[in-house]
Amino acid sequence: MNVGFIGTGSMGSLLIEAFVASGAMSPSEITISNRTFSKAQALASRYPGMRAEYTNAEAARNNDIIFLCVKPHEFFQVTADIKSVLRADQIIVSITSPVLLSHLEGELPCKVAKVIPSITNLVWSGAALCMYGERMQEKDKKKLEALFTHISEPLRIDESYTRIVSDLSSCGPAFIAFLLQQFIEAAVEETGIPFETAQQVAGNMLLGTGLLLTEGGMTAEEVQARVAVPGGITAKALQLLSRETDGIFNQLIRTTHAKYREDLIKVTTAFCGEEVNGQ
Repeated sequence: MNVGFIGTGSMGSLLIEAFVASGAMSPSEITISNRTFSKAQALASRYPGMRAEYTNAEAARNNDIIFLCVKPHEFFQVTADIKSVLRADQIIVSITSPVLLSHLEGELPCKVAKVIPSITNLVWSGAALCMYGERMQEKDKKKLEALFTHISEPLRIDESYTRIVSDLSSCGPAFIAFLLQQFIEAAVEETGIPFETAQQVAGNMLLGTGLLLTEGGMTAEEVQARVAVPGGITAKALQLLSRETDGIFNQLIRTTHAKYREDLIKVTTAFCGEEVNGQ
């Protein structure tokens, strides 16, 4: 299987590194391009056999799957770059949430999917959120999901939930890491515990909590109930957290959705020449 990656920034390079390290792909199966060729060239030099191309069209030509790992405002130009070299049997995969499947299907002659990865895929964990265009057959979906199985748990999601599932899966690691950082820094400030020790303890706690919520089959509410003895230390602290964070995640979701709608309008205007409310 030959695979192209257009865009080798943070998420593009993350996917390449994860696929190669997991054995899902060999470097010789991968062709890459980037707006700045030297960046693509530098990445390819780390993986003997990987090819860096000067143009997006060459990164897309003759590959079975092509990942578009670029920012929303770059999509219209990228589709213009590649559509003349695409075949009907090729699969284009967008990893960018504000770009709709209908945007790409309206411009490109091939099969179209959207997969939202997560930084957790770098350690072969977390989900890959899969959405499919009308031209994707079941065999195409299974082919793509088999690839992502090496680094994630592929989950089929309705495109109307793109933003919220992205919040939970893709943005979520940053949100949780932010909260954990505050917890660690407060522990250091209040008690003098070495930062490295606090970070190691907190990191292992987070890993174990994740396993309880997945392999352990517990809900977040059940974890709290099992840890917090009525009238005890944890229960007292949970009361504080409940009071001080009331509504904060509602505000967070409203913020991400507002930014999503802003980006979606810009993308739709580029593709269709008109603004829509979108999803």
